[in-house]
Amino acid sequence: MALDFLAGCAGGVAGVLVGHPFDTVKVRLQVQSAEQPQYRGTLHCFQTIIKQESVLGLYKGLGSPLMGLTFINALVFGVQGNTLRVLGHDSPLHQFVAGAAAGAIQCVICCPMELAKTRLQLQAAGPARAYKGSLDCLAQIYRREGLRGINRGMASTLLRETPSFGVYFLTYDVLTRALRCEPADPLLVPKLLLAGGTAGMASWLSTYPVDVVKSRLQADGVRGAPRYRGLLDCARQSYEAEGWRVFTRGLGSTLLRAFPVNAATFATVTAVLSYARGGEAQPEPGPALTQPSGL
Repeated sequence: MALDFLAGCAGGVAGVLVGHPFDTVKVRLQVQSAEQPQYRGTLHCFQTIIKQESVLGLYKGLGSPLMGLTFINALVFGVQGNTLRVLGHDSPLHQFVAGAAAGAIQCVICCPMELAKTRLQLQAAGPARAYKGSLDCLAQIYRREGLRGINRGMASTLLRETPSFGVYFLTYDVLTRALRCEPADPLLVPKLLLAGGTAGMASWLSTYPVDVVKSRLQADGVRGAPRYRGLLDCARQSYEAEGWRVFTRGLGSTLLRAFPVNAATFATVTAVLSYARGGEAQPEPGPALTQPSGL
């Protein structure tokens, strides 16, 4: 159990390092002004950030997801495993229920973590920076707005994480069964990478519009006066101003991120387990975390 947890944490770190630049691009695209857009698309956003802020600009806010990673992994793996045991047996439906339960509970850490990440990703470079890091960001928000400010976007995070983790675990379970992933299979690792990457993409597609609303709520007030009174008001104003396409903004970079993040996570989990077990047998890693969030 401890070994699986350690491997999951290592895999999660690898996934964050691979996927964070794509997440930065996703957030920038989601929250930019419709009247005066700064970026024309995913590739242009990448190029602009690197030109204006260097490659390090793509890794703004990295500390927040790395800090929360261990706790999120502990919650997700622990809750998912215990829920499956309570339900009595492994089945696709039970995988969905267990994954949804894990997704809901980890929001306690995920929401503040993503709030800090979003604020850091959007702040200006150089001396104009408002925050020195993730902890400083959360401390400043707490001093200004209290616990309510720290948990801004919690309702949308719950609406995103609960079904998306259910879809993730369900898709992963169905694919590993369909691909007949057995410990002695020489193609086990490629099959696991395919299953994990596809599951990550499916989970994002299932709740992506909610993620757009969450990002806008958590970024509200960073570059001007606050605009939204809550989740529904944010969704309504966004739709009225920009149409239904606003809820797909940044989806390209998100899907580009989802597959390699899961691939990196599974490859790392496999390597850690193989090394720890001395290569005695093919490892059987559990589902990978891509988000956190979000997968």
